[in-house]
Amino acid sequence: MTTPYWVQDAVFYQIFPDRFSNGDPDNDPPNVQPWGSPPTIWGFQGGDLRGIIARFDYLLDLGINAIYLNPIFHATSNHRYNATDYFTIEPKLGTLNDFDALLDVAHANGVRVVLDGVFNHCGRGFFAFNDLLENGQHSPYKDWFLVNKFPLDAYGEGEANHYQAWWSFKSLPKFNHANPKVRRYLLDVARYWIERGADGWRLDVPNEIDDDTFWAEFRREVKSVNPDAYLVGEIWEADKHWVGEDHFDGLMHYPLRKALLEAMTSDESSVEAFSQTAESLIDYYGHDHAYAHYVLLGTHDTERVRTLLGGESEAVKQAMLFQFFYPGAPAIYYGDEIGLEGEKDPDSRRAFPWDESQWDLRLRAFVQRLIEVRKSRAVLRRGDFRVLHKDERSRTCGFGRVLGGEAAALALNFSTTSEHIELPVDGLGWQDGSRLQDAVGTHEATVQDGRVRLELAPRSGVLLVSRLPD
Repeated sequence: MTTPYWVQDAVFYQIFPDRFSNGDPDNDPPNVQPWGSPPTIWGFQGGDLRGIIARFDYLLDLGINAIYLNPIFHATSNHRYNATDYFTIEPKLGTLNDFDALLDVAHANGVRVVLDGVFNHCGRGFFAFNDLLENGQHSPYKDWFLVNKFPLDAYGEGEANHYQAWWSFKSLPKFNHANPKVRRYLLDVARYWIERGADGWRLDVPNEIDDDTFWAEFRREVKSVNPDAYLVGEIWEADKHWVGEDHFDGLMHYPLRKALLEAMTSDESSVEAFSQTAESLIDYYGHDHAYAHYVLLGTHDTERVRTLLGGESEAVKQAMLFQFFYPGAPAIYYGDEIGLEGEKDPDSRRAFPWDESQWDLRLRAFVQRLIEVRKSRAVLRRGDFRVLHKDERSRTCGFGRVLGGEAAALALNFSTTSEHIELPVDGLGWQDGSRLQDAVGTHEATVQDGRVRLELAPRSGVLLVSRLPD
């Protein structure tokens, strides 16, 4: 099989719609919170689809060329993982015309839009579950869900025990995917939004759907409309079962994120183990799928990367250096590029501060440069990946990428002291005397005896590429 050709060239930007930008105050709820209020599990702050359109110049200036939207369908929560109607845009986010307009703006600027598909469970307001609540065992939709006993207790205290629900939350009843009518409904949803122009689906908790054949049907349905649609699964552990003809093109690369951030933050974490993990994950998944993974540092489900790294801008830069060097599609969680902080959700879902005085402008400029460099050098998007160096004593490591006659190398220092590193680069095709430059900094180097000698500041990295002739 082949994965969508464009994914290796993508730089994603994840948007939590209620918190990015308010472009149409007329669709705000009457109890809308002031923009920038401390985020809660119930509060709405007014972000919407028109807000994304209004800030599209910001996204283009940053350089991204793909967007992943958290759920946008009719639901009662601000996160919208409890859908009421999968065929309707949430009114607080706008209308179908607004969605079409967003797609038009995005596609006119070469930006793809991937939607969040929550097909394991729905909200209590979903028409079939609402009918079940009203009619109990007489409901024609009784077999759409996994009922243990009647009457249903859908609103009392405690966990769901009268029916199966996601993590036993009563507000998230689980679909019965063995029911052909349920499958047909969900497949129709998948087809409908791809036919409207969406460029793919991010699939929420796909491993919690008991009938594995559902995803094979899902893939065929989507790819029959658009063979280049991107299917990416939310799988938190390394498991190649979830890629291939019966599943997804790539996965959200949480295992890589875990290995990287542990290597950066824990003295007990082995640099050698991190390097080996980074390399072995590519072999494990195989080239096509490894290069189609969604490579992230943070999402709506995690602490903000800057918070996790102790508020250190330089550490964030180092993490992003590796993220953009590694195979796959790097993804920026909205606001990470300006240093937005936050603990786990709901705090990780703060409103984007549009007052530039609150931005880490140097960090944003660094991210811009990273995106620019990645776009301009095919080796950083499609080149073979290899480990060049790993040293436990100094907590330094180095990696290379090669594509034809083009090469790049990355050297990282995870320690809190300056370290000298001799990076072997002869396997990258660089000859003695080759002049190299740091693509995102000021370092310059010359290859001598097949090596590059570098002095790395604490918590820093150098991205080496061939220097253009003077």
